Amino acid sequence: MTDRSRRRETLRGGLAIAAATGLMNAATYGFTLIGARRLGPTGYGVFAAMLGIVIVVNVVSLGLQATGARRVAAAPGDRGVIEARVMAVSVRCGMVLAVFCLAAAPLVSSALALDSWPTAALLAVPAFCFSVMGGQAGILQGEGRWFALATVFVSLGVARIGIGSVALSVSATPFSATLGGIAVASVVPLAVGAMALRRTAVATTISPPATGRTHSRVLREVVLSSHALFAFFALSTADVVVARIVLDEHEAGLYAAGLILAKAVLFLPQFVIVVAFPAMARHGADHRLHLWGLGVVLTVGGAVALVAAVLPGLTLVFVGGHAYAEASGTLWAFAVVGTLLAAVQLLVYSALARRHQRSVALLWLALAAIVVGAMSVHTGAALLTLVCGVDAALLAALVVITRRDDVTQRDRFDGLDTRAGEPVVRV
Repeated sequence: MTDRSRRRETLRGGLAIAAATGLMNAATYGFTLIGARRLGPTGYGVFAAMLGIVIVVNVVSLGLQATGARRVAAAPGDRGVIEARVMAVSVRCGMVLAVFCLAAAPLVSSALALDSWPTAALLAVPAFCFSVMGGQAGILQGEGRWFALATVFVSLGVARIGIGSVALSVSATPFSATLGGIAVASVVPLAVGAMALRRTAVATTISPPATGRTHSRVLREVVLSSHALFAFFALSTADVVVARIVLDEHEAGLYAAGLILAKAVLFLPQFVIVVAFPAMARHGADHRLHLWGLGVVLTVGGAVALVAAVLPGLTLVFVGGHAYAEASGTLWAFAVVGTLLAAVQLLVYSALARRHQRSVALLWLALAAIVVGAMSVHTGAALLTLVCGVDAALLAALVVITRRDDVTQRDRFDGLDTRAGEPVVRV
């Protein structure tokens, strides 16, 4: 494949992933609106809490996806055995998470004041399905099968709004919403991913057999990747929690409304990460590749920030309407926060691709800076300034760290140097 055809294929894949993630997020947003109207404030509060737990559990799925994509992309000659290892670890992780969710159901039910623990027990289904789907998505991402991966993403969004809406029409309860929109809906992308992987070509090279030791190394990488992504999600959500503590209720509500725009900008260039990540993990990849992706992310986010600054009234429609008019003057700054977080997320994935473990420590350090610094602020504007400053400093530090390509650390987690096909001697 020539460079021109490879770029053309990457562009088509990027457009497909952009459309798929956009549709998935739109469908999920639509289902939350339907749930809010059908369930009412009390019922929706329970369902929103369940969705929040699913997001936390889904960090393991993202870690599995990152691990699978990196390993498949870095060692295409050993694709068959690597994919078998990734799927084996994905199934094991899913089973462990499912059992944990079942065991924790009574505690979750009590903490969330649910009517019965079966609602909490339903979390075991997406815990298993999303873990296995994470491995499937990682393999498709590493292989560069963008249209198959896009189908998995779309199926999740369509299943959530379709099955969830039917469940709510039958019974408008948190149990029905969780059963249809979370549990049953999570089975659909799992099935779609399984069908897509059926067509995966069998590896043509002789690879070492999978062992318990190699599986443990894959699991170790999953844990490290999940830890890094968990640190990022903790950082990206810390300020809304801190706002509830240091600001009065009204100003905290305005700040939370502004963060709706920040989160939208954060997820808007998600397709850049999906397409760029396997390319960054390949041997011989341009070490400046993440900087090109960074340019795209900053351009997209900068455009939204410019629109928010020029047309604050129009932007206000997307964060709650005129009830939050007091926040209109700072919406551009929230768009900047979302842009910085999107750029940080890209560099976190770049660090995962190149095994820069120091990046995780920087994420926790930035989180601590926001929490400690927020104790001395008393206005939403001051908190927003603090978050912008910390995120900008973190981004600059990550740019410096990820410029160096640690080739001695890459792709040697199974005792195999995938560039030479010979065992690596460890000292």
